[in-house]
Amino acid sequence: MKFIATDVSDTREKMVGMASAQLEQQGFAIDSYFYRSHVTYETELENIIFKSWLYAGHISQIANNGDYFLFDIGEDSLIINRDGDGEVRVMHNICRHRGARVVEETSGNRRTFVCPYHGWAYSNDGSLKRAREMDKLEGFSCADYDLKKVRFEVFHGMIFINCDPRAPDFVAPLENITRQLGAYDLTNAKVAHSKTYRINANWKLCLENYLECYHCSSSHRQYAKLHTLQASFDKVKPLNEAMWARAAEITGVPGIAEDYYGYYNDSASFGACSYHSRYALYDGVKTGSADGQPLAPLMGNMQGYDGGAGDFQMGPLTFMLNYPDHCVLYRFIPRSLTETDMELVWYVNGNAEEGVDYDREKLTWLWHHTSLEDEYIIMRNSEGVNSRFYQPGPYHPEHEATCMEFIRWYLQMLVSTAT
Repeated sequence: MKFIATDVSDTREKMVGMASAQLEQQGFAIDSYFYRSHVTYETELENIIFKSWLYAGHISQIANNGDYFLFDIGEDSLIINRDGDGEVRVMHNICRHRGARVVEETSGNRRTFVCPYHGWAYSNDGSLKRAREMDKLEGFSCADYDLKKVRFEVFHGMIFINCDPRAPDFVAPLENITRQLGAYDLTNAKVAHSKTYRINANWKLCLENYLECYHCSSSHRQYAKLHTLQASFDKVKPLNEAMWARAAEITGVPGIAEDYYGYYNDSASFGACSYHSRYALYDGVKTGSADGQPLAPLMGNMQGYDGGAGDFQMGPLTFMLNYPDHCVLYRFIPRSLTETDMELVWYVNGNAEEGVDYDREKLTWLWHHTSLEDEYIIMRNSEGVNSRFYQPGPYHPEHEATCMEFIRWYLQMLVSTAT
C-alpha cells in the first residue's frame, strides 16, 4: 500500500474551490490534490461510486440455487447470489444486528447466511429467519430486519449493481448498444478466466490510463503491433473505413460497426454510461493474441473475422474489448484512497472447452502482459503526481480526449456537492 501524508486542514469547501478552479483550466491534467485528499475520496464514494452502475459479475457465477459470490467496493461488501427459488439477489453483507459481515468466503453455495458474531440466521433470499433469544425484546419481529437489498440489473448475462435506491434506469441506456453487444451472446458465454490486479494508486489514475492510448506505442509494444487505436485517427482512417465497409457482411451482424456515444456528461443519466465503437486491427490481425491469429471458437453470432474489435463502456468504470473469438472486460473499483482493484474477465464461447478449443495461457497472455505493463506505469504516475513539486501539463487533444471528458464530468460532480 502507498502511504501519503494527510492534510488535516482539508475541507469540503477547499475541495469545491479546487474543483472550480480546475474547471477553468480545461485541457490540463488535474492537480495532485484530487489524488491525495481524503475529503475528496469520501465525496467520490458517496457521490460517484455508490450512485453509479457497476459491473458485479456474470450470471454463470451463480448458476445453481444457493450459489453466491462477494463484490467488495471501498470498505463495503455485497452478496450476489441465487436464492432457493432461483431468483437473483443482491444484498449488503452487513448483519442487521450489530453490523458484522455475515459472509467471509468470497464464493460458495449456502442455503443460509449465519452471522458469526451472535448467530442471527438469514435465508439466502435475505430474510431473517432466526435471531437468537431476541423474543425477549418486546415488539421485535424478524420481518423488520432482513438484509438490506441493493438494486441490480442483468444485461446480456452481466450483473450490474447500484447502491442508490433512487438510481436512474440503466436498461434503456444499455439498449443503445444491445445490437452490437448481442453479437457475442454473453448471456451464454463462459468465463474462461478472471484476475484482479491490486494497483497501489488512486482509482482515477487507473481509469485515466485506460481512457487514453497516448501511452500505448511507448508502453505496450505488443499491443501496438496489433491495434490501430495507438495511432492518430488520420493515419489509420483507411484501415478503419475498409473494416467498417466489410464488418456486417463478414461477421453476419447488421449494424455491428455503428457507433454510440453516451458516456460521462453525454450519458442518459448520472452513472449510466453506455458506449460502443468498432476500430480496425492492423492488416492480417484477426484477434488480440501474441501473433494476431485466432485463439478460440467464434463468439455467439459472429460468423467471421472482419479485422475489427468492439470497444464498449457500461457505466463509468466498466469497459469491454470484444474480438470475434473472445471478449475482455475491465472493471476499476476503489478500495482505498491509494488502492484500486483492476479486474479483468476473459469470456469465450459457452461451448468452448479448455484444453481442446482454447489454451487459457495463450488466451490471457496479451491482456495479462499489458496489465502488468499498466501496473508499472500507473505506479510511476502515482509516485510523480503525489510529489509536492508536481505541476500538471496539457492533455493531448486527440489521444487523451476521453480523459478530458471524464475529468470535466468528475470535477462538475465535485462542484455540485456545494449546493
